[in-house]
Amino acid sequence: MTVSEFLHLLRDHPDHRIVFRLSDGSEVPPHFHVTEVGHAAKSFIDCGGKRHTTESCLLQLWIADDTDHRLLASKLLSIFDRADGLLPSTALPVEIEHEAPVLTQLPITRCDVTDAELHFHTEFKHTDCLAKDICLPDFSLPALPGQQACNPASGCC
Repeated sequence: MTVSEFLHLLRDHPDHRIVFRLSDGSEVPPHFHVTEVGHAAKSFIDCGGKRHTTESCLLQLWIADDTDHRLLASKLLSIFDRADGLLPSTALPVEIEHEAPVLTQLPITRCDVTDAELHFHTEFKHTDCLAKDICLPDFSLPALPGQQACNPASGCC
């Protein structure tokens, strides 16, 4: 889900409570606070030597002891308003940062709207090799004796 889509939902449902549903079906405790709206940028090189960049809007969630606290869409929208100019684009994907039980970044994939709540669904991120074409053998061919998954002469690290 992009920042634009996220903000559109908040604007259309200002009196709705915010619920973040984790990929295992559980929910972030309802008394969470959004303590940061951030622009996260990552520049990296893959194991094949190619450079990449990724960017996202990162919402840090914090669980405090004030168990009566509930965040409405209008309040979250006002927090985003304070971040005006921080995000380079509203096309960035939105992720939450949550301790579950370790600090985890979870992309928001969709939202279900009920009469009183916006249920934002998240999913886990997964690692992947971005240079499979040079770092991994062609598994459609018969394996050679002693063949390694990453040939030292392939140019991958």
